[in-house]
Amino acid sequence: MTDRIMAGWTREDLAARAARELHDGYYVNLGIGIPTLVSNFIAPDVDVTLQSENGMLGLGPYPLEREVDPDIINAGKETITELSRTSYVSSAESFGMIRGGHINVSVLGAMEVSETGDLANWMVPGRMVKGPGGAMDLVAGVRRIIVLMDHTAKDGSPKFRKACSLPLTGHNVVDMLITNLGVFERADRQSAFVLRELAPGIRVEDVRRHTEAVYEEGLR
Repeated sequence: MTDRIMAGWTREDLAARAARELHDGYYVNLGIGIPTLVSNFIAPDVDVTLQSENGMLGLGPYPLEREVDPDIINAGKETITELSRTSYVSSAESFGMIRGGHINVSVLGAMEVSETGDLANWMVPGRMVKGPGGAMDLVAGVRRIIVLMDHTAKDGSPKFRKACSLPLTGHNVVDMLITNLGVFERADRQSAFVLRELAPGIRVEDVRRHTEAVYEEGLR
């Protein structure tokens, strides 16, 4: 039998869903890739301060072509804009905010997440990488970790697994997982993940078929 073709949420949908988890007064770090799109979907009546590991506190939106300043970049080396309240600090101070537990939420991408909340997002064996970046500090110091990723790899294999096969960024660090198929969250880091939401057009059976991890079902 041919497997059902799935679509579910787009990258923008994932970012928009994650933005709903951000609330007034939060200090938020956005990882590279899909997480950077979250800033486009923060409600205008929600006062959130974005923090970047390279020393910028209070990131503005992406610039129009005429606004591009190559000296104003985020941690992913993308050009961004300033706000009236933007502050610049040293890398040491920036990581002090992260390591000191002063960032409320970090939204990160991933290559794999395990059923116990382990995260692998910095290296694929055999590929050249510059290093883990700030991800290991983020998962160790930030109060809540939200991960955005495709539910399956390009070959169709599950990325939400019983145990990660790739080198870990952190052990038992993921609080919420948002994939193109749905939303999984857990009450605390001693609890199992619970399937809370399905993306449009996605069935519970689709999630089961493409998930290796053990999880509970508690759709809202």
